[in-house]
Amino acid sequence: MSTKTGIDINFELVCPTPLPAKDTILLGHGSGGKLSAELIRDIFLPAFQNPVLARLDDQAIVNVNGQRLAITTDSFVVKPLFFPGGDIGSLAVHGTVNDLAMGGATPLFLSAAFIIEEGFSMDDLRRVVSSLRQAAADAGVQVITGDTKVVEKGKGDGLFINTTGIGLVPEGVELSADRAQPGDKVLLSGSIGDHGIAILAQREGLEFETQIQSDSAALHTLVGEMLGAASNGTRNVTPAIRCMRDPTRGGVSSTLNEIAERSRVGIELEESSLPIHEQVRGACELLGLDPLYVANEGKLIAIVAPDAADAVLQAMRRHPLGLDAQLIGTVKRENPGLVTMRTPLGTTRIVDMLAGDQLPRIC
Repeated sequence: MSTKTGIDINFELVCPTPLPAKDTILLGHGSGGKLSAELIRDIFLPAFQNPVLARLDDQAIVNVNGQRLAITTDSFVVKPLFFPGGDIGSLAVHGTVNDLAMGGATPLFLSAAFIIEEGFSMDDLRRVVSSLRQAAADAGVQVITGDTKVVEKGKGDGLFINTTGIGLVPEGVELSADRAQPGDKVLLSGSIGDHGIAILAQREGLEFETQIQSDSAALHTLVGEMLGAASNGTRNVTPAIRCMRDPTRGGVSSTLNEIAERSRVGIELEESSLPIHEQVRGACELLGLDPLYVANEGKLIAIVAPDAADAVLQAMRRHPLGLDAQLIGTVKRENPGLVTMRTPLGTTRIVDMLAGDQLPRIC
């Protein structure tokens, strides 16, 4: 059956409710939402607790002989491997570069490890490697080491990629999710939900009047412009920009809930200010999805001091990846740890962290 919007909805979208049992791993543990947070809190933090890890930012920042290095690692298991606007190769570079950039780092080097299933097409592997190489070159980073493993047919689902990124953090940059303060402004670099809906459409064979493209992109040059605007000619940007995050798994909602929890503040959004492409909005309404929970791979959220918000927003809008940037909310003293949203009707609703797994295998 097709609708007037041209969307074919002949498929079953299953969103399993998280089970209360604690003895097995669920898909929701990889969603970037509540179950992911519980997994980290209950299993990984107790095992590896240290001050660097405890920050729970998108990257670890360590001081080595006077140089501040940012280090991040990520794994990419997206299905399908190729989608409108990118593929697993370019996505691996963009996701890693962006995690470094959210700490204010200039990305320098990447490692890339490939887990390949027996029987995988050699032509597809060449295509992925070529895409990864081009994305790294475009981002100005070098792939300097890596690894390959081949697993038996049926054990790897085609291809998985693991990356590690290293970058340099400039003097005066200190960004973290625990730095938001009442009165700060919430800036979003552009439309949300594009990546998740593009992946869903490709995977399930949905047809749109206009094809939805993933927003996958490397954001470090946009971050550089924002830091420059915040510094106002000085070397210290910390008082102006408190935190930056890219809302990938779990979407804008989970990202803002993490910041609200870490900083012990409330965050109030304005629904009318959220930039959402009409095709994405229509698909979400039809499928019963909330764009706030849908993944992005080329957008960032910044928490910025009120007196610097306008300058940073204007700098974002001058950059090709921030043309549609918007001020979407304000940090509040009230309701610490809670994200709320004012609707166009004047009502307020709670925007909770993603409970289960709305869209599996999106990165």
